[in-house]
Amino acid sequence: MMPRNLDLAALRAVLVVTEAGSVTRAAALLNLTQSAVSMQIRRLEEALGVALFNRRARRLEPTVEGQCLVTYARRMLALNDEALEALGLTEEVEEIRLGVPPDIVAPQIPAILRLMAVQAPRLRITLTTHASRELRVRHEAGDLDLILTTETAPGPGGEVLDERRLVWLGAPGLRAEHERPLRIAFAEICAFRPIAIAALDGAGIAWRNAMEGDSEQVVDATVAAGLGVSVRLEGYYPPGCMELGPEAGLPDLGRSCICLYDGGRARGAIADALRAEIVRAYRPSAIAA
Repeated sequence: MMPRNLDLAALRAVLVVTEAGSVTRAAALLNLTQSAVSMQIRRLEEALGVALFNRRARRLEPTVEGQCLVTYARRMLALNDEALEALGLTEEVEEIRLGVPPDIVAPQIPAILRLMAVQAPRLRITLTTHASRELRVRHEAGDLDLILTTETAPGPGGEVLDERRLVWLGAPGLRAEHERPLRIAFAEICAFRPIAIAALDGAGIAWRNAMEGDSEQVVDATVAAGLGVSVRLEGYYPPGCMELGPEAGLPDLGRSCICLYDGGRARGAIADALRAEIVRAYRPSAIAA
């Protein structure tokens, strides 16, 4: 029996579809038509005699055989790209500098970075996490190509991707929110800190700092331990923390926006693909579509 050879282009299509969850998104990332991606996968399935994806679900999920093939596809494509690089046959490394506030990095950014690594192995995304105010300064100075921010209103050139309530966070079962003075946990440069303090002062609620410094990890640990409360965008809750409802007796905080700033410095198909993935991940209407 003659040995069969796996088509590397088809393997890359399988891998990108697995990460993206749909042929539509994968086609945009691969700069191919949807029919071309579907054909690559169908021909590979016919050659192997197995179904690689469960097509009944809304999101394309690999079958058991597909999951097995994906494991090998990662290794084979990595070796393929390494060989091309060793022979000097690859394009120059393209770098895109991305800035994101630490409280909205997860879960979207890890998934985006993983997907882009499959689609564009020669792309280097340098991720910077900092407070929105600092990211704006660095973007305007040309140090960052794309940034996301959390702001009550976007500045010049900012595009609103989402708008959510600001909510108080505490630890399940630990009633730190009822202590007075209220212990609050914020990084000193957090944009939500002055909003929270103004709301507390307006409501006549005494407060004191539960921590010092600019570490978001310390903030999360302080809140999860029940040693203080903090503020986040609705839905962006660190492990061990929960939204405090009206029964906590804490004042309303209003709403804040997730904004995208693009200085136009990152150009080309790969940069466009990255922008599209960021918009899809952070804009609810794009996710629904």
